[in-house]
Amino acid sequence: MAEVVKVYGPAFASCPRRVLACFIEKGIEFEIVPVDLLKGEQKNPEFLKLQPFGVTPVTQQGDYTLYESRAIIRYYSEKYKSQGTDLLGKTLEEKGLVEQWLEVEAQNYNAPAYDLVLNLLFYPKLGIPVNADLVKESEEKLGKVLDVYEERLSKSKYLAGDFFSLADLSHLPFNHYLVNAIGKAYLIEDRKHVKAWWDDTSSRPAWKKVLEL
Repeated sequence: MAEVVKVYGPAFASCPRRVLACFIEKGIEFEIVPVDLLKGEQKNPEFLKLQPFGVTPVTQQGDYTLYESRAIIRYYSEKYKSQGTDLLGKTLEEKGLVEQWLEVEAQNYNAPAYDLVLNLLFYPKLGIPVNADLVKESEEKLGKVLDVYEERLSKSKYLAGDFFSLADLSHLPFNHYLVNAIGKAYLIEDRKHVKAWWDDTSSRPAWKKVLEL
């Protein structure tokens, strides 16, 4: 029997949620080890031994430690490819498209989405002034990125083809914030195919379970 994977990080944060969604889709047994970000526990010396950059999540299975959420979901999807949902694609071409759209998420979608969520959700809680110019700029950038998604999703149900993959899963945490937490649902809902994609991916049982953690 496989060892339980420890996931260090708060279950409400976007990057741990990416990992948890993957683990639930794959049927991987895990244990959440809480890290209080608001108290700065991710900068404690003990945590920095696991993750020298002081960010979550980190996973541990036995003596194998891994950080960076996209690296984690790639590794565990490959390690447990014979169980749960196939998130990598079956052919080399499908796998190539999964990797392409994972890179698009990391390089084009993530930064403007992150800046919006940081400014509109977390800065007010921390008493940090909102950067209105950055919010406006990020909203415009993300809109242009989602226009590309709209074109792609007019031709296939999911980003890498007609199968749900890591590429789609990786967008769930910030899409959730856009729609439900920061008043920017129009970015998703005003684009017919992006909205259909969001409605489909956010209704998956694994994602619903993540939100209950």
